[in-house]
Amino acid sequence: MSDPFKVVRDFEAELCAYTGAPHAVTVNSCTMALLLACAWHKVGTVEIPKRTYVSVPMSIRHAGGKPVYRDEEWSGAYQLKPYPIWDAARRFTSGMFAPLGGMVCVSFHWNKPLGIQQGGAILHDIPEADAWLRRARFDGRSEGVAPQDDQITFIGWHCYMSPEIAAEGLVRLSHLPRFVPDKPNDNYPDLSQWEALR
Repeated sequence: MSDPFKVVRDFEAELCAYTGAPHAVTVNSCTMALLLACAWHKVGTVEIPKRTYVSVPMSIRHAGGKPVYRDEEWSGAYQLKPYPIWDAARRFTSGMFAPLGGMVCVSFHWNKPLGIQQGGAILHDIPEADAWLRRARFDGRSEGVAPQDDQITFIGWHCYMSPEIAAEGLVRLSHLPRFVPDKPNDNYPDLSQWEALR
């Protein structure tokens, strides 16, 4: 039987070619991409715009960090300061990686530029993070190794991208124009006012 996850690796390779990122690790959402990026960097205090999507401070908290808020008008992407992590859920266009660098988290949700059912990715230039991210998204497991034959060395998350989502992503990516404008920011509330997100 052929490997059904080959299409995921093919999609990741095409994401690199389109965005200019050296590495791409797909996951089931941008929220999980942000969580894994924060977990890799072992974040402490993380500064984000006070008007962003509600899951961003949640991802920071789940990764062991503490969100603090800043006033910032942003378009397409912003940095989770002081870390080299970018939330680019509102941006997906060719060559987008180079101006940012680090770990750029993108969304493939149906209302985003790629517009598949769900999914996201961490585009990055940190070779030593790549193997960790791949295990982290797959319950801490090694891809292609049966659980009884694997060695689990850390607690991971169950957030890998399924082959059928990757296949849809490949098709849509092949039709995406070279330049895609940023999606407008939603009418995000001021998250700094929500006690649960401080």
